[in-house]
This record gives sequence, C-alpha cells and structure tokens, in this order.
Amino acid sequence: MANIRIASWNVNSIRARYDVLSKWLKKKQYEIIFVQETKVQDHEFPIEDIKNIGYEAIFLGQKSYNGVAILSKEKINIVNKNLPGDKSDVQARFITSKIKDVELICIYLPNGNPIDTDKFPYKLKWMDRLTDYIKKNLNENKKFILAGDFNVIPKEIDVHNPESWTNDALFHEDTLKKFWSMMNLGLTDAYRAINGDKVEYTFFDYKRKTNFENNKGLRIDHFLLPPSMVDKLDRCYIDSKLRGWEKPSDHVPIVCEFNL
Repeated sequence: MANIRIASWNVNSIRARYDVLSKWLKKKQYEIIFVQETKVQDHEFPIEDIKNIGYEAIFLGQKSYNGVAILSKEKINIVNKNLPGDKSDVQARFITSKIKDVELICIYLPNGNPIDTDKFPYKLKWMDRLTDYIKKNLNENKKFILAGDFNVIPKEIDVHNPESWTNDALFHEDTLKKFWSMMNLGLTDAYRAINGDKVEYTFFDYKRKTNFENNKGLRIDHFLLPPSMVDKLDRCYIDSKLRGWEKPSDHVPIVCEFNL
C-alpha cells in the first residue's frame, strides 16, 4: 500500500502566485495538486516552470478567469475536460485524470454572485450537472476523488459570521439544497470525517486584512469522497500558513493523505 498526498488550492492566478506555489511545493513535495483559478489561457500556462520544480501538469484555461489544472509527480493525462450536460458551456471549471483506478476530479464551482443576476442560476445548473456526473460514477461503483473550490459553505460552523451570508450565493438555501442533495448520494466530507467539529477555514477575504489573523473566514474548498475511498483516507488538514506569506492567495490549500 502506497501513501499518497493530494492537495487542492485555489491560487487566484498561477502567474501572480507562482513564487508562492513554487516555494510551497519545493517544501512539501506533494504527489498531486488540484489547482483552481489559474486565470491563464493554455498557451500561457507556465508548464516549463512547473516541470523545473519536478511536476507534470494537465490544464484547462481561459483568459483572465477560471482555469483548472492538476499537477503530478508522475505523468498524467486528461481524461475529461467537459462537465456533461451543457455543450454550450465554455467556462474552464472541470478537469479529470486518473491514478491507478481512481478518477481525480478537479473543479472550480461557480461563485454565483450576485444572486439577482444570471450567475446564480448558472451556478445551480452547474451543480445539477455535477450531481448527475457523481451519481453516474457512484452507480458504476467507480473510485474517485472530487476536490476543489466549491464556493459552498456547507454549514454554519464553516463560516465566521453565518447570519451575514444568508443572501450570498455561497450560503443561499438554494445552493445548500443542491450541495446536500449531492452529498446525500453517499459522499463524505473528508475534512469533517477526520477533524469533527474543528473550526478552520480555507478562505480569508483580501478586503479585511485582519480576517486571517483573527481566523474570520470561510471553509469553501473541499475533498468529497465516495464510500470506496473513505476507508483509504488517513489524514485531512488545512495548510493555512500560506495566507501569511508574501503575496498570498485569498485561499489556502487543503490536503488529504490516502493509502492507495
């Protein structure tokens, strides 16, 4: 049985965050990293720089927005880069690969704000499509790891001040209905499975610089696992120290360790 460490991090621009990413990966040497909000077109992705620090990469990008990637110590290939259900959707939010018999599903789920614009129904429809994809995987007894920036606050314990978020797309009742409908198919929140009711966050707003120091944030970056992967989970933790580094992302990485 091999131990494998998989991290997920919304970098908020891979070019702006490359120095932090490089320093972090050289220090931690994770085997696989799910990356969100790369914010570069594919021809601008810093693949040679990534290779120079010991990683292969698959990626799907678009100009200035969104963008997902999976970095790996071993060579990997793209399995899928289109979330089924809407052929007209060109936003770069979904990419999958495989390690052994386990599908790696990296997502950047839509934010959905403001809720009185077309961004909110787009988010809800995207969540329906993701639920259909996961339901199919579960019905076929596939092993998979679903991780990324979900832009969903699952419960009140996952936000510093829940009352102020009820009309936000991240904590809106319609969002939570969709999220828990998917979870109730049989998924497990890896962080909660390991850490119980520990209060810890993965996002700290840039606008309020003291939020990180005062631990006022949101837990919106998740690893969700089917039953076939829960018994392989050893650890899950949030690497919050990066938020205190120079030129940080507003997100911090979440890491899971598996026995595969």
